[in-house]
Amino acid sequence: MTRPDDPQLPEGGKDKPTGEVGKTLGARSIRRAVAILRILATGQEHGVRITDIVQQTGLNRPTVHRILRVLIEEEAVEQDPNTRRYMVGPEVSLLGLSRTARVPVKAVAEPYLRHIAEQCGDSVFLTIRSGFDSICVDRKTGHYPVKVLSIEVGARRPLGVSVSGLVLLAFADPDDSEEVILGNEQRFTSHGLELDAVRRRIIETRSLGYAYSEVGVVPGTRALAMPVFDAEHQLVASVAVSAMADRLSPERLATLVPLIRHQTELIAKRLSEVQNRRR
Repeated sequence: MTRPDDPQLPEGGKDKPTGEVGKTLGARSIRRAVAILRILATGQEHGVRITDIVQQTGLNRPTVHRILRVLIEEEAVEQDPNTRRYMVGPEVSLLGLSRTARVPVKAVAEPYLRHIAEQCGDSVFLTIRSGFDSICVDRKTGHYPVKVLSIEVGARRPLGVSVSGLVLLAFADPDDSEEVILGNEQRFTSHGLELDAVRRRIIETRSLGYAYSEVGVVPGTRALAMPVFDAEHQLVASVAVSAMADRLSPERLATLVPLIRHQTELIAKRLSEVQNRRR
C-alpha cells in the first residue's frame, strides 16, 4: 500500500530529484520492491498476476510493471511465459542460503516435529512469523497413507488466516496483534474473513492455548496448532498438525494436545540450551 507520507516528484515529474528528496525516493523504491517480493512469495510456484500485485500494493500498474522489470533483470523475479504470472526468482533463494542459521528454531525443532509425525501419523508443520505474514519453514509427514500436504515449505500467508497464523497472533503482544489485524484487513477479505471473526478466533485461541479449525486449508481436512516459546517465554514459532477430518475430530484433541504441547516444551528447552551456548 502506498505510504501517505511518500514525497512526490517535482512538478511534471521530469526534474531529477536531488538531496534529501532523492534519498527518500530511493528508499521508497526499495520498500516498494520488497513489498512486491513479499506478495510474490505468497504465490510460490503458482505465481501472482500483476493485477493482484496492483490491488495489494495500491500502486498503479505502470509503476508495478517497471519495478518487476528491474527485479527480473536482477533475477530476483521471474515470469512464467505461459501464464504470465510472476514469482520469486532464483537470486532471492540463493541469497537466503547465506543465512540458514538465522532461523535456529528450524534446526532445533526438526527431531521433535518428526516425533509428532511418527506418533500421530499425520503431517506436521513448523511456522514462524515474518512481519504481517506466517511462513512455513519445515514439514514432516507421518505414516498414514493419505497425507495432507496443505502447506509447502516456504509458503507465506497473512497472519490470522491459518491456525498457525492465529497462534502467532494470539500469543503476541495485544497491541501488535491488533495492528496486524487492521493491516491485513484487505487480505482477510480475499480469504472470506471479517475482522471481528478473526478477533474472536484469537480470543478463543488465547483461552484454549491452541488453535483448532474444523475446516482446514484443503477441503475435508482439519488442523490444530500450538505455540512454541523460548526460555524467556517469547513466542518464536507455531507447530501445527493437519489431517483428514475424520482423523482430527474434537475427541482426538485429548490425545494430540498433550503430545504436541510436550514436544513444544522440549523444543523450548533445547532452543534455550543452544542460545545459552552461543552467548
